[in-house]
This record gives sequence, C-alpha cells and structure tokens, in this order.
Amino acid sequence: MRRAPSTPPELRGYRYLRPLGAGGFSDVFLYEQSLPRRNVAVKVLLTDELNQANRDSFVAEANLMAQLSAHPYIVTIHHAEVTPDDRPYFVMEYCSGASLGERYKTERFEVADVLRIGVRLVGAVATAHASGILHRDIKPGNVLTNDYGWPALTDFGIASTLDELPVHTTTSTRDLDIASTGTAAQSVGLSVPWSPAEMFEDEPDPDVRSDVFSLAATLHTLLAGRTPFEIPGRSNGTLDLIGRIERGAITPIGRDDVPRSLVAVLQKGMALRREDRFASAVDFGRALQRVELELGYAPTTIEVPNLESVRSSTDQGDGAEETHVRSIATIEAQPVAPPQAGPAAAAPETRVREVTSIDPEPAPVEDRTLLRSPTRRDVTPPHDTAVRSVPRDTTETIPGPPVASTAPATAPRRSRGRTLALVGGIAALVLVGAAVTTAVVLRGPSQPEASQTAAPGEDPPDAIVGGGVPTPTDGVAERAADGSSVVFRWSNPDPQDGDTYRWWRSEQPGSTTPTDETVATVAPVEAAQRVCISVVVLRDGKTGDPLEVCS
Repeated sequence: MRRAPSTPPELRGYRYLRPLGAGGFSDVFLYEQSLPRRNVAVKVLLTDELNQANRDSFVAEANLMAQLSAHPYIVTIHHAEVTPDDRPYFVMEYCSGASLGERYKTERFEVADVLRIGVRLVGAVATAHASGILHRDIKPGNVLTNDYGWPALTDFGIASTLDELPVHTTTSTRDLDIASTGTAAQSVGLSVPWSPAEMFEDEPDPDVRSDVFSLAATLHTLLAGRTPFEIPGRSNGTLDLIGRIERGAITPIGRDDVPRSLVAVLQKGMALRREDRFASAVDFGRALQRVELELGYAPTTIEVPNLESVRSSTDQGDGAEETHVRSIATIEAQPVAPPQAGPAAAAPETRVREVTSIDPEPAPVEDRTLLRSPTRRDVTPPHDTAVRSVPRDTTETIPGPPVASTAPATAPRRSRGRTLALVGGIAALVLVGAAVTTAVVLRGPSQPEASQTAAPGEDPPDAIVGGGVPTPTDGVAERAADGSSVVFRWSNPDPQDGDTYRWWRSEQPGSTTPTDETVATVAPVEAAQRVCISVVVLRDGKTGDPLEVCS
C-alpha cells in the first residue's frame, strides 16, 4: 500500500501548489516561485529517513544534478537548502509533461519519435559519463517531458561516480512495483525490468555499458508498449524477469513498422555480455543516427560538450565491436590505397568524402561519364567482351588507333570534334568514333562483370580469395525519401561465427569499408545518381566473390 505524502514545508519565496510524487526516501511537490515567477519541483527528504547516510546520498544527488543541469535533456537543479524543520530539499525544473513511464502505457510511439528521444537521451547519458557519473537507474519513469516536449533525464538518486567502489544492491517485489509503474521516484534500489544481468550479481560492478543496456531497454519499452523481458500472458514477477535477463531472452517488439536495423541496434545494446554491447553511449547514439539516415530522416544531434574529445575505447581497439561509424574510423587508420588515376585515391575517406571525392577529378573522368551513356545501348556488348579479357593493369594502355592519330586527350577531342563538325561531316564522324572507342575501353573496369572477375586490385586489402567463403545474396538498394542517401542490404547465405563484411563503391575498389552488419549507407548522393557497391564476406582472412548491388 502506498503511503500518503509528507507535509509540504513552508519555504520562503515559494508557494505550495500540490504534490507531484512520492518515493522511498523523499517526496516531490509543485511550488510556485515568487521571483522569478515560475513553477518548480521541490524534492524533500522524509523526516523518518533523516540519518546521516541518507543525508549524504541526498546531497550527493543534488551535487551530481548540479554538475549536469546545463544539459538540455537533463532536469535542471536551481537551488538546495534545508527547511526550518531540518529537512534537506532541492529546487529543480518542473517538467509539466508526463514521464515516458506513463506515456508508453497509453500511447503508441512512432519509430521516428523513439529514435529522436533515444539520441537526445544518449547526449544526456554520455554527458554524465564524460563527467565520471553513472546513472544506474535509467528507465521510462525517470525520463520526464518538459514544456517543449523534450525528454529530460532525472532521478540521479542512486547514481555513482565511476571510481566508486561497487555497492551491493538488493531487489524486492516492492522495487519492481515502483519500477513498473514509473510514477514514483526511487532513491535506492534497482529497477529490475530495465537492469542488466551484472546488477544481479552478489557484488554488482556496473560501468557505462550498464547504462547503455538500460537506455536500450527503455527505447525497446517505448516501441513494444511493455518491458523487454515481459511476456504477455505469462508470469512476469521479479524472479521471472531476472531469469530472462540473465539468459538474454528478449521478447520481440512485435511491430511490422520497426525496421530490422533498429531491432538489431537495440538487441546489441541489451546484449547479455557487456563485451557484446556498444562500448559507449555515443556509439549507441551513432548507431541510432544510422537508422535515422536509413529511414530518410535527418539525424538528431548528439548533445555532448566537446563531442570530438569523447572517444570510444574501441576506436583504437580491434574490429569485433565496430558499429558502422567506428568502421569509418578504421578506414582512416588503414594504409593508403594503391595509386589510381585521378586524385580521388589520395586521401582517406569518411562516408561524406567518399562521395564528394568524385567532384575534383580531372576532365577525362567527366568526359568518360558523359560519353558512356549515349553509347552504352549499341556499342557496349562487343567491346565489353574484349575489355574483360584484358588484365586490369593493362586496360589503360590498350592502343586505340583513331585516338592516337587524332587527339592525345579526351577534352581536346570533344572540343575539336565540335569544330570539325562545322567544317566537314566526315572528320566529325571520325572523332565521334574515336571518342566512343575510348569511352568503352575506359569504362571497362567499372562494369559489374569486370568487378567480379579478373580484377585483383578490387579484392579487399589483406584478404585472400579462398574457396568455401560464400558470396553475399539478396542484395537490395533503397534510396532515402529525399534522395540524399542510399541504403544497401544483403544476406549471408551461410553465416558463421566471426564472419564480417567489406564493401566498397564499385568505382573506387581501392577504398573498402569493414562492417559486421549486412547493411551499408552511402551519403550524400545526387537525387538521380546511380550508386553501386560491391560487398564480400570476410572469413578467417579469406573472401568469397563479390556481390554488386546498384540503386
């Protein structure tokens, strides 16, 4: 049975309005502040709990929130004091909206809203971690909604600094009831439905990945309308939930509109072993941003002070924990790719530079693209066969008699062709024929057949083409609604533990991107631009044949 709220204190400069919530060791009341005039929430420690340990914990919570209260998605603390009857209290921002703990039970969250909420909360959690603070009780009930409709993380009552010694945490049925309702704030204890398995050990030793688990579990709850380990129609008591959490038995979300990529991100965030989760909140947030891009949404900003200095521990580690974003960082650390024609191969690439590096190429590349389109239908078939039979490193030196006898470069041929066309039709025909021949020869290596046959330079670096490694299948390309990006997907017909993938733009085989997921995004791209990638399975240092997928 829930106790009645305590008596609200008389506070100078504040007018009491009504109670807001009751927790295990404190009550929260709504007051109106006189100057400046505004509504505020006042958290007051209970008289029955006025021992030194609880006082210290209460003061610690106020200090922790004060360190973080400038963040837009963390509840702001304004003031802390002791009442005339010796009860510690602090004054904080009043969030007029319902908590996520109340909302998920009565409304259906859209995928876009959950992604936006998730990335914003990532900023709050990552900011706390950057300050050396673990929250340890992230759940829907501890995410309020402010007057702007933004999420606001609160209740750092059981938070700890990262260098604190582990404290034994006990759980009771009452803890579960409070955690499930999301209507009361706890100062101690544990919210079972959103807690990782390590919190149930005799000596819990949480770290930043424990908060990542709870945040992923919170987002899962918003999408599913129930907690991640709750099974409808089955017993969902404390021990039932703990058993499922310790087995990693996540209940499926059960919504057709939730993309598989988002499900995979949440499952990784809630992985049973900490080593299998995202290494940091920022990594988790970047994975959510990737899903936003995949769905054609503008990525939500991760609000972390000095984000560039917030580096994940795996940025310099092995590739087993890579997300899509970390795989880009891996590319920057690779040796420079083998020299290619044009300056596009001169610099390591991020996802954006991978596309825009095409622009500064010299005129012959542009001419090659322009000439290829009108001649593709009638001229390509006979010449493709000839080009595929020639090794890749000799393709550029195939003699072309008409070209050699009339023009040394592509751009002058185009200009002279237009001039001669005005003087005499025969000369123009000769030049057009020469240009067509050159375009077909130059285009040869970028054809899909050439990419998958005799082109040793197109195999991923440091990999050997070996038998028994499958070729990816079921390749599909999906262009974003605004046309600014293309998401590629594929399947592994014979997946095995340790399988990873490498993909590259078909026109840039020397620059590969490693990934452990069967999805890749190319952005930005022009709305009408045709984009192709090739992808291979990497297994035990060997690769199979590549699959090419085009938009």
